[in-house]
Amino acid sequence: MAFIINVSGLLLIAFIVRWFWMPKKSTVAKTETGIIEIVLENGIYTPAHIQLKAGEPVTLRFLRKDSTPCASMVVFDELDISEELPLNAPKDIAIKPKTAGKIHFACQMKMYRGDLTVIS
Repeated sequence: MAFIINVSGLLLIAFIVRWFWMPKKSTVAKTETGIIEIVLENGIYTPAHIQLKAGEPVTLRFLRKDSTPCASMVVFDELDISEELPLNAPKDIAIKPKTAGKIHFACQMKMYRGDLTVIS
């Protein structure tokens, strides 16, 4: 009996580590129109990696399909932006990155994550 409990506990730990901390398969999105649509579903931003050009304005259109409380906000620490994301309704966030580098975005608990790669 103790063996089954221990194995179950180890499997649960492995699942939690995989779900929250291991990288998930994703592609890099680039903008041609100035608007990038990002869907938040099942704990994942799609796309989670976005490439932008410095000095060009872009609108990030978030569509939250995940009803968990953690998904209710998106935070861009480097840009000092924190926005509520309504459930099943788009939320536009306009940004204009000035310098090249990485800008991370995440839920308020930092479990759901993505990034913007700004190039010159």
